[in-house]
Amino acid sequence: MTAASGRIVVTDIRRADADTAAALAEFGSATVHEAMGRTGYAGPRIRPIQQGAAVSGTAITVRVAPGDNLMVHAAIEQAQPGDVIVVAPVTDSAYGFIGELMATQMQTRGVRAYVTSGGVRDTAELRTMGFPVWTAHVSAEGTVKDTAGAVNVPIILDGVAVRPGDVIVADDDGVTVVPRERAAETLDAARTRAAREAANRERYRAGEISMDLNALRPVLADLGVRFVTQAEFERDDD
Repeated sequence: MTAASGRIVVTDIRRADADTAAALAEFGSATVHEAMGRTGYAGPRIRPIQQGAAVSGTAITVRVAPGDNLMVHAAIEQAQPGDVIVVAPVTDSAYGFIGELMATQMQTRGVRAYVTSGGVRDTAELRTMGFPVWTAHVSAEGTVKDTAGAVNVPIILDGVAVRPGDVIVADDDGVTVVPRERAAETLDAARTRAAREAANRERYRAGEISMDLNALRPVLADLGVRFVTQAEFERDDD
């Protein structure tokens, strides 16, 4: 079994620093996405099956065949506490790749969450057991275990590259991927952005508005936007 064949399990991956990865959960997918220069967001198709969960952790990546979860079983064995298992079928595949039994294994091993561009099932049970999941599909139809794939290799999650050990930040707004070598700088940028937003929030509460705070009036003027009275608008419309 070789890397060239695509049938491989990498066992000793480099992970982002665990404390840094965990700290990013405080800021959420949207702030982290903005802090990285509006990159890393996996898109609106991958949604949480629960509400109110906010997690971050290091990625165990899994490339699977459509409708086949064999490599997810192999990935669970490689998972460590603080990891997030990220599964990408090679083509869109609306099957329930995991359910309550596989999630029980993950939760016992300290896996923080499961993220997939495929599907899941047993969603009521997953919510009851408090195991967070983000998925593109919910489906009662299960999978087989016949086809080899790969664990801990680079994958594409709905258009976003994920490498083993990258940081996954997931909450009600979706999923953002932070390259492992950018984790520390992204945490600093997220803290700076959050502090700025907190200061702006107080100014809004004091009565200021974003038109002035963000200096948007010159932007509108440069774009040719005019402020007119109702009478002027009606006269111009004649």
